[in-house]
Amino acid sequence: MKNHNTFKPNLYFLNMGRIKSKLIKRTAKQLVNTSPDMFENSFEENKKALGSNLESKKTRNKIAGYITRIKKNTKNILEEVK
Repeated sequence: MKNHNTFKPNLYFLNMGRIKSKLIKRTAKQLVNTSPDMFENSFEENKKALGSNLESKKTRNKIAGYITRIKKNTKNILEEVK
C-alpha cells in the first residue's frame, strides 16, 4: 500500500527572498539619498543611526536592513566598475 502523506518540498520556494513594501523601500531610499554618510554596511550601525525616530521596532529594523542591502549593492557595483 502506498503512503500518500509523504511531504515533498518544492525547492523553487526555498530560494525566494522576502518582499519589502513600497513604504520601506521609499523611506530607505530617501534616507540614503538625503544623508548617505549617516549609514554604513552594517545592520546594527544602521539600526542605531535610525535610533528612536520610528515608532515601530519592526519597521525600523526593516528599513535598517534594506538600507544595509542598498549600501552593500552600491559598494559592489562601484568595485566592479573599477
